[in-house]
Amino acid sequence: MKGYLTTGMLILSNIFMTLAWYGHLKFKELKWFENVGLITIVLISWGLALFEYAFQVPANRIEQKNFGFI
Repeated sequence: MKGYLTTGMLILSNIFMTLAWYGHLKFKELKWFENVGLITIVLISWGLALFEYAFQVPANRIEQKNFGFI
């Protein structure tokens, strides 16, 4: 059961990572983002990356415990 939880959390982490690091390249095409500065774009990307880590770190901790690394 923990394997499914870990896999699901890592998939969610990957989705947020993709949005954060590749999605920001498309921000210029959206009308709302036309007048925002670089700092705003960086903060939005980092905000998305925060959700990535919220899923990735616990998933990695679960797997490490299952394999006896911790």
